Amino acid sequence: MKLLSPDETRRLCDKLMALSQADECTVNLNGSRTGNIRYARNSVSTAGLVEDTQLVVAVAFGRQQGVATTNELDDASLARVVRQAEALARLAPDNPEFMPAVGKQAYKATPTFSPATAAVDADFRARAAAYSIEACRKRGLVAAGFFTDSTGYATVANSRGVFGHQASTSLDFTCTVRTEDGRGSGWVKRSDFDAARFDAREASDVAIDKALRSVEAKAIEPGRYTVILEPAATSDIVGTMLAGFDARQADEGRSFLSRRGGGNRQGEKLFDEQVNIWADPWNPDVGVLPWDGDTMLARERTEVIKDGRVNTLDYSLYWAKKQGLRPTARHGNMVMAGTKQTTAELIAGTKKGVLVTRTWYIREVDPQSLLLTGLTRDGTFYIENGKILYPIKNFRFNESPVTMLNNIEAIGQPAVIAGDEVPYQMLIPPMKVRDFNFTSLSDAV
Repeated sequence: MKLLSPDETRRLCDKLMALSQADECTVNLNGSRTGNIRYARNSVSTAGLVEDTQLVVAVAFGRQQGVATTNELDDASLARVVRQAEALARLAPDNPEFMPAVGKQAYKATPTFSPATAAVDADFRARAAAYSIEACRKRGLVAAGFFTDSTGYATVANSRGVFGHQASTSLDFTCTVRTEDGRGSGWVKRSDFDAARFDAREASDVAIDKALRSVEAKAIEPGRYTVILEPAATSDIVGTMLAGFDARQADEGRSFLSRRGGGNRQGEKLFDEQVNIWADPWNPDVGVLPWDGDTMLARERTEVIKDGRVNTLDYSLYWAKKQGLRPTARHGNMVMAGTKQTTAELIAGTKKGVLVTRTWYIREVDPQSLLLTGLTRDGTFYIENGKILYPIKNFRFNESPVTMLNNIEAIGQPAVIAGDEVPYQMLIPPMKVRDFNFTSLSDAV
């Protein structure tokens, strides 16, 4: 697939605008080439390369809106998709929350593209899988994993002068290693936009080590424990919370950020002073496109939680106008401040506790307190006097990230976590938390 240049996509967008007779027209154009390899039971099961282009045209006549899509970019297809969007708009009822398209934006390029990732081919993917498979065969273990890489571009434009274009790359690798008898399990995840920073051997060895060490898990009583959550475990819980930093939900009383009697809790101290979280589209490890694809607003560096205080909430175009405030672009990443301490150093400083590799199947129990329930998996260990003593059976937990982030004893070195499991690309540390609430045992590994 050819990656279109800014000049090529600008000409295409200008052509679409000229074809439209609507009051306003917006365009989202994305092209991608995505490769993958999947393996299970120590054998490759599938591999492929998918190339795709998607053009989304949205138009409005007054408050009537219509949207149409196509994956063809010839002149006839461009004319057809505009006509389809306009026909749908004329049939649509007025949208009572309609907001006009934003005006011209200043988009500053962000670090989202790596030539090394763009050069990934079938041999690279095969080598990533081969190391896991061969290393597990030699140790009598069973590996399953998925490697995917993507190279593409994104373009946004509208009839009020907006235009943005940027290339991007990404890769994602997960590997689960089990003992042949199924009693031990280890897992690892690595995400990056730069393949030069990815080491399949290092990643696979983490999963292998966890699988070998998690055999003969012992049951300990549920209860409240000091817990060390690795970044993957931290991201699932904290990411669920950050997805709820929406002003409208809070103002309407539907959120843990709602204030009794009305309004929201922006400015209030809800977390430990160690908690600092911000969005930064220019972060060199988790850079994201410089615009919000839905609103086309330019993204900014934003302090979300500052010294434990709720610093900013997300305001949509509609809700910002209703409240007389400035709208905000949706964040594409979240960065949490950490230290230089490794997970091993957090363990060494723990008298008694539990190490959690990963959490999963997280569900919301109570939106007002943000109480969550979920399970540990793929390597849970008991710590005593600064050392891992033995593997333990998994737990179900009931915990609120609000409470958790008030019980922090130490924070470690941030790591990149991205993909389907979390709502953002995240740079997030492991953390040591007291009084984490394990409610029952789980026999799953």
